[in-house]
This record gives sequence, C-alpha cells and structure tokens, in this order.
Amino acid sequence: MRGWDPTWDQATLDRQYSPSSCVPSIDYYLQEYARLSADARQAEIVRTDLRYGESPDEVLDLFPSEAPDAPLQIFIHGGNWQELTKDSSAFAVRPFLRQGAAFAVVNYGLAPSVPLDEMISMICRSVDWLRVHASELGFNPQRMHLSGASAGAHLVAMALVRKIPEVAGVTLMSGMYDLEPVRHSYINLALRLDAAAARRNSPIHHLPSALPPVVIARGGNETDEYIRQHDIMVTALRERTRVVEVVEAGRNHFDLPYDLGVAGTALGDAVLAQMGLTDSGET
Repeated sequence: MRGWDPTWDQATLDRQYSPSSCVPSIDYYLQEYARLSADARQAEIVRTDLRYGESPDEVLDLFPSEAPDAPLQIFIHGGNWQELTKDSSAFAVRPFLRQGAAFAVVNYGLAPSVPLDEMISMICRSVDWLRVHASELGFNPQRMHLSGASAGAHLVAMALVRKIPEVAGVTLMSGMYDLEPVRHSYINLALRLDAAAARRNSPIHHLPSALPPVVIARGGNETDEYIRQHDIMVTALRERTRVVEVVEAGRNHFDLPYDLGVAGTALGDAVLAQMGLTDSGET
C-alpha cells in the first residue's frame, strides 16, 4: 500500500502514522534514549538549561567542543510533537564530540499545551539564540547544522520555511512533511489542526527556492506512509538544493538517529561530510 487514501478506515490510517507498529517495543527505545543521554551528561562537559526564550520550555543543553573553529550540530527531538524532552535526547552527542564538533539539544513546548505554530517559532528562536551566542559558547556561527528526527524533522523543515538564520546544512530523519493525512489520524487529538493549520504547517507546500544542503534519511523498516512522506520530500528538495538521500535497510524509525554522527554508517558519513569533518559519504 503506497499513498494516503481518504477512504481508509481509522485503524488503517492510525497504523500508518504509528511507527511503533513496526517494532516489538517502543518502550525499549525510549528507555535507551534516556540511558544513553544520562551517560553522555555524566561523561562529557555540558552546559544545561541555557535559556533561549521566555517560556519555561525554551531551554537547551550545549556540549562544547575543545576544537578551534568547531562546527555545531543542533538536534531537535521527535515524539509526535507531544512526547520526549531534551533530557532524553542527547544520545547522539558523543560521536560528534569525538569528531571535534559541538552539540546542542533543544527543548520545546509540546502539544496539546503548545500549538504547532508556536513550536516552530521556538525552534527558530533557539537557532537564532545559538547564533548570537556562538562566540561565548565556543563554536563557529557559520558552521551551524540543524537536524531533527520524526516530528523534529518536520519542525526543522518548517524552520527552513520560516527562513531561520542561515545554517550550513540540514539533516531530516523519518519526517512528516504533509500534515493533511496526519490531521485525520489519532495524532490530531493532541495537535488539534484544522485544514488551514495543516496546510500552513506542511513544509512540502512552502519550501523556499533556495535551501542549504540537506541529508534526508529514513529507516528501511518504516510504514508505507512514512516512506511516501520521505519520497515526496526528496523530490521537492532536489529541485532546490544538493541532497544526499539515505535509506538504512537495517534501521527503523527509532534507532536510525543513533547513527547521526557515527562514522562508518551511511547516515553518519553523510552528516559528517556535510559538516566538513570527513570526506566519507559523498556519493
């Protein structure tokens, strides 16, 4: 089955937008995210709860690099716009630190308390704040890269639509880029999107003509709708910028982000090459 059909019954549509339907246990990954993130905070230097906006949710953690002229990878977590926080989303940091890059993990408000438009504004504010404070935080503001997984990929793509301060590169993992089918699924119980809001917040309809280079990735084990959403975004991006597409056959929606900065993996090599940290992955 490929392509959203408005005549699908509710169970079919909900299953297509439930990536947990492809894995034995989502709890395993959520617990591992938390464990790996806690391990990283214990082992590495980190500046926690740096405030980038006025809301209590608008804080981020920064893992500085000791390398001169360091690039920065900014990670936006997923969770269907209603789960997870920065505290369980630093699991990808250590490979970047080993490569001489700094790493930031951004917290943002969640549905249903915070509307989607405001989440996007929060991501934009976090990037702007990091650029302004780059010197004191020890990274090169011209070498900022932005990545997101699942709902985080959607927020990153919408930040590009909102024309955030220029970033050097972007990585999108297992994202949703057309929210019209999403608003008909169980996810909308929290998001509360109407047709206009879904259209306004669907990056596939609003991408600017010029974009930074993009790595766009998905796992081999994803639902048909996540595959379709990936495919339509790849097509749209290739009309606007240089794109490296990654499909990792041995990965699923939840473990794909583990490879974000890991040399020797398809995703990691592509991201590190984008950051100028290795020549791998440029194919």
